[in-house]
Amino acid sequence: MSLPMSARIGRATEPTPRVWGRVPGRNINFTGREELLNRLRAGISGQVTAVVPHALQGYGGVGKTQMAVEYAHRFKADYDVVWWIPSDQPSLVRPTLAALAPHLGLPPVGTMGVEEAANAVLDCLRRGEPYSRWLLIFDNADQPEDLRDYVPQGDGHVIITSRNPRWDTVARTVPVEVFTRKESIEFLGKRVSRTISREDADRLADELGDLPLALEQAGALQAETGMTVTEYLRLLKERASQLLAEGKPTEYPVSMTAAWKLSVDSLADKLPEAVELLRCCAFFGPEPIPRDVFTRVPEGIGQPLAGLLKDPIRLSRALGELGRYALARVESKSRTIQVHRLIQALLRDEIAAPVRQRIRDDVHRLLVEAAPLEVTPPTWPRYAELLGHIVPAEVSESQDPKVRDFAVKIVQYLYNSGDYSLGRRVAELFLDRWVADTPEGDPQVLRLRFYFANVLRALGDFGAAFDIDKVGLEQAERVAGSEYEIALRFRNTIGADLRASGDFREARERDLASLDLYERVFGPHNFATLQLVNNLALDYGLNSDYERAKELHGRAYAGFTRISDVDPSTNILNAWNGLARAARLCGDYAEACDSGEDVYAYGVNELTAEHPWTMRAGTDLAIAYRRLGENLEAALEMSLDVHAKFVRLYGLNHPDTLAAAMALSNVQRTMGEVADAYELAADTVRRYPRAYGPEHPYNYGAMGNLAVLLRVRGDVAGARTLNERAVAGLRNVLGEDHHYALTIAANLASDLVELGEVEDACRLGEDTLRRLRRTMGERHPMTLACGANLSVDLEAVGRGDEAAKLYKETMDAYVHTLGLEHRDAIVAAERRHLDFDFDPPPI
Repeated sequence: MSLPMSARIGRATEPTPRVWGRVPGRNINFTGREELLNRLRAGISGQVTAVVPHALQGYGGVGKTQMAVEYAHRFKADYDVVWWIPSDQPSLVRPTLAALAPHLGLPPVGTMGVEEAANAVLDCLRRGEPYSRWLLIFDNADQPEDLRDYVPQGDGHVIITSRNPRWDTVARTVPVEVFTRKESIEFLGKRVSRTISREDADRLADELGDLPLALEQAGALQAETGMTVTEYLRLLKERASQLLAEGKPTEYPVSMTAAWKLSVDSLADKLPEAVELLRCCAFFGPEPIPRDVFTRVPEGIGQPLAGLLKDPIRLSRALGELGRYALARVESKSRTIQVHRLIQALLRDEIAAPVRQRIRDDVHRLLVEAAPLEVTPPTWPRYAELLGHIVPAEVSESQDPKVRDFAVKIVQYLYNSGDYSLGRRVAELFLDRWVADTPEGDPQVLRLRFYFANVLRALGDFGAAFDIDKVGLEQAERVAGSEYEIALRFRNTIGADLRASGDFREARERDLASLDLYERVFGPHNFATLQLVNNLALDYGLNSDYERAKELHGRAYAGFTRISDVDPSTNILNAWNGLARAARLCGDYAEACDSGEDVYAYGVNELTAEHPWTMRAGTDLAIAYRRLGENLEAALEMSLDVHAKFVRLYGLNHPDTLAAAMALSNVQRTMGEVADAYELAADTVRRYPRAYGPEHPYNYGAMGNLAVLLRVRGDVAGARTLNERAVAGLRNVLGEDHHYALTIAANLASDLVELGEVEDACRLGEDTLRRLRRTMGERHPMTLACGANLSVDLEAVGRGDEAAKLYKETMDAYVHTLGLEHRDAIVAAERRHLDFDFDPPPI
């Protein structure tokens, strides 16, 4: 039987949850609220099925956050996971959720990106794996719509604190009002270290309207100064009269504002520089500020703040006074400073406009100084700490080149860490502001465009990315010429835009032209040049030139293995896997399996099994196993594993998930699991246009896979219709000689045979074989499969001599390539048709 709530208060020996994240320290002066806490606990404990959020709702300063903190500490023994999520800036909710990933056995954010990590966290919480007893606290949320996608289902609990009364439509709301008079008196008895009479506490509470934050201010001031209640009330009334006389509109009670002013004035008399520090904090966000932000003195920072920051002893004293006067929360464990948003607003409103601008400029300089020089995975946590202050500090308004450089790094961090949605919003905010007051070709604006385009591309908005890249390239070349470094970077990304849009031929031509510039500017062995070489290899593979692709992937791989000044592991894996894939596409399935196994092992050891590039290598290895035909069980096992990981980490519509789905469907069909293969292929065909747009070649390739399954299931007419549509689409976007169009044309010929249109099938097969020989070579597996099918069809229409000759040529070629024991050769020897399938490479 559980203890009554009152008996559990303050038990320091209660076990801490396995995961205890970002929860503020317990308030030793927490008072009362027993009835509200009982209601909250009863409501949460009474959940039967789905998660029902519980909202602590009330206006600013009534103690909603303190109630949530107390609940978390008081009942921590009932949870395995307690995670605190600041929610006043909705854009910060996702990264805070994502930070929970490694604590749930998931890869860290640096491995899979913020959006994917957050989705994976929500999925783990929903499933209760590895923990079913969890508590999420969303502090200071505004609109219910802001959290709609972040409240997981499952067996856990959710608490929300908010000033917005609209939460009563979507959550069980616990209204939080001001203290009862009894609670106010009890609180002041705790807060004021010297004895305060009940009568004095009652008078003070009455004047301050029992508002907890105002009582905290008053209690702290009296505890620090020894001021009597009578003196405090006299000063309070004077301040309130001044405020009313000034007639300034405020959303806060006059008593609160007056109490705050008394505390600030008293602190100013005791330690003026502490007030200067407090004013500086008012222009940060309401999230915790890392204390070490104030340990550096940037050039240009104003006095008296600069003098304070140069003296660690005075700085520590100022921070201590802010905490003692209850004007800031100074956390020694996390080494952060946090100022209540209500106090921030009052401070900002009190400062004249010119002074506000000076302080804001100082905050910008502090942020710049606190940011690491490089944006790499080890520095991501630091950028995450600074992120919540970018919008409140109005970083976008600064024209200082150093501040703008910092702003670009924030967008770079959001892109590199995978928080693409927030990256888009922040980049748009900066770009809209900067283009209005910056000349064309400004280096910071160009760099911002570069990372903005990367973000858009990652979101699948390829057209918008191309537009941004195109403008950036034109401006960079117009200002500084084609060999300008940022211009070269735009050239490389435009190739990616074109591949993503399906214009493989133009991507190859642009990247080929760029290679000469890269080699001249950077040198042939430079990291950036090798990245372009690897991209060019992708271009050649997508344009049916597998031999050239293999050669270029090999060059990039060899180059990356010799680089030591940066961590090349991701690029090594990328190029090495491209090399193994090119071997498979050239028809050397055994080499593709051998290399693919080494690549996959390297990815697991160097980057983890759930790194996206490791999983891509897993997809390619599964395809190689299937093509070789000797280990279909391993192909199925690998495909199932990788597809499940992509779904869990990236969602169903991500291009990598779709590629893994195609690979899984193909191996399922090969092993006779037609129903599962068909269901997955049909779903994937529906999803592809969402990833790439309706006319992308991959959409048509996926249709070809589905058409094979339709024929296998007996719907030959449906297969023919779908194949005809796919062939027409591929010929239109890639041309008649592209291997994607040719393989689906070969499948269409098989449809025609089964429909009794064998003469038409022969004509189509002869044309396809001619083109495959010219494009892929005489002995490529695609060419041989097409020849084997055509020999059967020629015999069926009475062209026996031609059929026998073609059959002999094909089987002789199998002897010297795949071998007669290969599945393709066996099917050809049995005079049955071979099917062609499609496996989309990453682009």
